[in-house]
Amino acid sequence: MSQLTQTTTDELVDIREVAVDKDLPKEERIAAFLHQIKNPYRFRCGDFVVNAAFSSNGVTLEECLQGILR
Repeated sequence: MSQLTQTTTDELVDIREVAVDKDLPKEERIAAFLHQIKNPYRFRCGDFVVNAAFSSNGVTLEECLQGILR
């Protein structure tokens, strides 16, 4: 069974409920986000399920997280 099918939609974290203290240092903000979201590659935004995938020539996960945490 793949990782995508192991987690039901109801078990996914809604990214709208994730709150990170912007006064924390960068590394701590990233750690707090990851701790709360549990799986940065699969989460919810309301009724929508987000499945993140990256190509070899696309932006990095760190760049994506930086955009979210700003």
